[in-house]
Amino acid sequence: MFIGEYRHTFDTKNRISLPAKFRKELGRSVVVTRGLDKCLFVYPKSAWKEEASRIARYSTGGAAGRGLARLMLSGASEAEVDTAGRILVPDYLKSFAGLKEKSVVAGVSDRIEIWDEKMWQKYTTAIERDADAFAEKVSTV
Repeated sequence: MFIGEYRHTFDTKNRISLPAKFRKELGRSVVVTRGLDKCLFVYPKSAWKEEASRIARYSTGGAAGRGLARLMLSGASEAEVDTAGRILVPDYLKSFAGLKEKSVVAGVSDRIEIWDEKMWQKYTTAIERDADAFAEKVSTV
């Protein structure tokens, strides 16, 4: 399980170091894809197979399912974790998430998210402000 948030920077070659605490569970190969809320999702390759299958089930249904499948599946890119614990993030994914040099790598249970540091601060400020309302909505589902 991935938890916690870590500040990391991209190098000039579009590589970002993954937190040491995450590396063993990630393995040597990961999948990076467009996420929700303008961040990137990073999955261990084994977990990605399950996630991709789940998303693909919706790809022939309604427009929302097709759109989500296209966003996440066509945007996916396999990345090798190098000996320094870094992955290469393609330009199109960095652009999608508005990633600059300073980023936040956040553990979210079965996946990792990569956020632009300023966007993460803005997002978490809003979530913290509305946490009680979110908890109330989730408890009624």
